[in-house]
Amino acid sequence: MCGIVGILGKHEVAPLILEALKRLEYRGYDSAGIATLQNGHLDRRRAVGKLINLSDRLVHEPLPGKAGIGHTRWATHGPPSEANAHPHQNGPVAVVHNGIIENYRELRAELAGSNFESETDTETVAHLCARFMAGGMTPREAAKATIARLEGAFALCFLFDGHDDLLVAARRGSPLAI
Repeated sequence: MCGIVGILGKHEVAPLILEALKRLEYRGYDSAGIATLQNGHLDRRRAVGKLINLSDRLVHEPLPGKAGIGHTRWATHGPPSEANAHPHQNGPVAVVHNGIIENYRELRAELAGSNFESETDTETVAHLCARFMAGGMTPREAAKATIARLEGAFALCFLFDGHDDLLVAARRGSPLAI
């Protein structure tokens, strides 16, 4: 079972997200990652294995920002790897996910021509949302349209380039505490 965290704060959030992920360690995981917004731009760090690997990476490659999302992953689609670790990003959208998107193969087929980097169902969510935004939707509208297309049980958290004060979270069937 994965764990997801999102924070809109007044201080640097990467250390807070890392601490929150540590509290979820009991659930088991094979990789972890964090994405933040700094001056309106998304950046992320991911690592395979224990949280110490992500923590060490953040020491050498700090991740500034006052808005962010984090994830610990238990592989369901694709083996443990940095490419399969969350958060997934496509253009202006970063997303973390707990659950299973049952129709991700059909959605990937619709998104033919997209450059997928992972084997995960979650990356499909980021691509679909980015496509809606490219069609002129606002981040909120794109997230809503994306969620309407998903089948399965999930909890999601979206972060958007250029929107330091926006975090979109949604669930269907999976728990989500806000």
